[in-house]
Amino acid sequence: MSALPSKGDLRKSALDARDAMEAAVRTAASEKLAARGLPFEISPGVIVSGYSPIRSELDPEPLMRKLAGQGAKLALPAILGRGKSLSFRAWVVGDRLTMGPLGILEPSPARAELIPDIMLVPLAAFDRLGHRIGYGAGHYDFTLAHLRKMKPITAIGLAFAAQEIKAVPALAHDVALDYVLTEKKTFDFRST
Repeated sequence: MSALPSKGDLRKSALDARDAMEAAVRTAASEKLAARGLPFEISPGVIVSGYSPIRSELDPEPLMRKLAGQGAKLALPAILGRGKSLSFRAWVVGDRLTMGPLGILEPSPARAELIPDIMLVPLAAFDRLGHRIGYGAGHYDFTLAHLRKMKPITAIGLAFAAQEIKAVPALAHDVALDYVLTEKKTFDFRST
């Protein structure tokens, strides 16, 4: 009987598949996803948090530009430390960003802190039950669990279709996503 793959093995395999995509293909996929938009209407003033893409992640900026055009207020996360909730700071497309403690671009600490209504979540891999594998630090799981005690938040994973895996070995502290959007399909997990 063979052992099931670990989250680390699944993460590596999915990231390798993502990294193997040509930059032009990744850019086109980000634009295609943005053209399709969210699978529901948003209200003016809704707060949408995105992320600053690292490595070969799907770039959320085209989608965020579209949402801003529909009246959304935008925010980007700031990492305050391991085991702490992410902070979300107001951001407008074109704002200058500063290098955060983990080498990820984030808005200035002088920007207003916002609590998102919709979180666009980066990921390494996802399955058809809405489970995701991140990078192992647990920032988004912790943040979603913490902020959902204050208000409902819709969590939307953004990924390339190549990042879909058969099953994520989810743990009790892992928070499932409401949707995953890829360049090919929208997955709705709210009823699963």
